[in-house]
Amino acid sequence: MKKQEVKALQQFIEKYVTIPEADWRLITKSFRKRQVKRSEVILESGKVCRHLYFLESGLLRYFIVKDGEEKNKFFTIAPYFFTSQYSFNNQTPAKETIQAIEDSIIWETTLEKNHQLLELSSWNQFAQKITQEVQFFTEEILEELQTETAENRYLKLLNSQPELLQRIPLKHLASYLGIAPQSLSRIRKKVMTRHRS
Repeated sequence: MKKQEVKALQQFIEKYVTIPEADWRLITKSFRKRQVKRSEVILESGKVCRHLYFLESGLLRYFIVKDGEEKNKFFTIAPYFFTSQYSFNNQTPAKETIQAIEDSIIWETTLEKNHQLLELSSWNQFAQKITQEVQFFTEEILEELQTETAENRYLKLLNSQPELLQRIPLKHLASYLGIAPQSLSRIRKKVMTRHRS
């Protein structure tokens, strides 16, 4: 695999840890590149997650189906690592579905190869750091759900990731905020009116 091909993967990992050249050769051999089309399902609920992934480009959503309705839990924006953590680590059926919102480029590695990589000190450090970060993000989302209104959560997204709001379809964003699309339209209108005045 050419070094240029895995540049995005390398740059992302090296934001967290320094990877020795010998380790890097093993890491690149362990991942394979895959192109995913918009709306394509990467992992289906009820299936065992077989891979750890890196999202090089694109946008994904995690959702569960409750009472016949899709409920978006969160989104993954490139570049970032993702998987169904419990399903992947324990090889049990996943509770959520992971689907591409946009055409995306992903890199994937298997559980077996990940176990081999965890024997490398550099990869082990990276895995610990990224796991802690994901846990922090998850806790933050859960806390917001319990303490913040849908409008405040929308405003937070608008201030921190305005470009993301242009990329996520209205119905998915409304589901993530726990409101009907009509309610989200009202919030957006209200916010726009406020910004104009």
